[in-house]
Amino acid sequence: MKATNFFNFDNTEIAFSYLSDKELQNAVQIFKGMSYASLVNIGSKATLLALKMHLPIKSVLKNTVYKHFCGGETLEEVKKVVNKLDDFGINVILNFGVEGKHTEEEFNKTAASLHKTLHYAVQNKNINTISCKPSGLIEHNLLEKLTSGIRLSDKEFLRYDKGRNRLRDLVKAAYKNKIHLHLDAEETWIQGEIDNLAFELSAEFNRDFPTVINGVQLYIKSKLDFLKTTLEHAKKHDYIPAVKLVRGAYMEKERNRANEMGYPSPICETIEETHKNYNAGLKYCVENIDTFHLSNATHNEYSCEYLAKLMEENNLQKNHPRIVSAQLKGMSDNITFSMAKAGYNVQKYIPYGPVKQVIPYLIRRAQENTSVEGQTTRELELIKKEIKRRKKT
Repeated sequence: MKATNFFNFDNTEIAFSYLSDKELQNAVQIFKGMSYASLVNIGSKATLLALKMHLPIKSVLKNTVYKHFCGGETLEEVKKVVNKLDDFGINVILNFGVEGKHTEEEFNKTAASLHKTLHYAVQNKNINTISCKPSGLIEHNLLEKLTSGIRLSDKEFLRYDKGRNRLRDLVKAAYKNKIHLHLDAEETWIQGEIDNLAFELSAEFNRDFPTVINGVQLYIKSKLDFLKTTLEHAKKHDYIPAVKLVRGAYMEKERNRANEMGYPSPICETIEETHKNYNAGLKYCVENIDTFHLSNATHNEYSCEYLAKLMEENNLQKNHPRIVSAQLKGMSDNITFSMAKAGYNVQKYIPYGPVKQVIPYLIRRAQENTSVEGQTTRELELIKKEIKRRKKT
């Protein structure tokens, strides 16, 4: 894919201007480790085992991998990162990064933490979005049954309804405070019901403000058609359709499950096909931006160049209020800071929460870097280039 030269993504002085020399050295060690898939797998298992055995590894994690990819354990710690990004004109997507809960008590605690996150966002001018995993508020197995078309028992429906109300209460609070809420995309076997909830809540709370932003994973073959369905549903029910486009985060799980259960994999066969889908999704949303709200959530340099090209071709201002690009903390700073400097709307996705409870998120980040060809190499190359540049100045 040929870039279109809207940005200089090789300018490391811009990319890492917010990182100290010590933070850059830490990043080098992290991405060196991520260069080896086998090391990532062994390290992930060892970390989980060490935590299970209550070994004292928290301080090591917090000062290395956790610090690079997360904002802090508490909102007070997050504030330092938020303020630093604000200096560069970068907004924040704040995420309470605790995952894998299963009981009503845990769901309620997660809901309380998300409301606390929302309240904190309201008080900070550059936090305009919070994020949540619907399965952190609603039982995974119930979402799976509904996605499969299985009717819930009366007791199951009562539990499901409690979860749906937890999500609705959060969306209602976000709407009241004009904060965007990302519904992170999840596995296909629960995503069908999440999409139904997104439609239902958008019809209620996206009429004059894009409160609900639904995650769309375009490595799934059917998701281009889903974007068209989203637009049709929004027009029929008179609301703003808001989507966060991503390539996808569960490729191995999806393919393994399809293989084990004997159905065709829903995932694109090649990375090239995924790229094609993603960029077609961008084009569709930009060409319908009078209706859509678009979050371009990617670490792919070409897709960000392509978005800028589409915006220019459609005579859209760089800081169009319905178009934003987003990257994860600790990744693709060359994209985030270059686009911000050029005048585009950009965000950093910042998870926070207790170190031990955010480990599943950190493991996914490590695995994502090893599974995306060239990602770790590119990050490492840029960081080393900036360290070398600083030594010369």
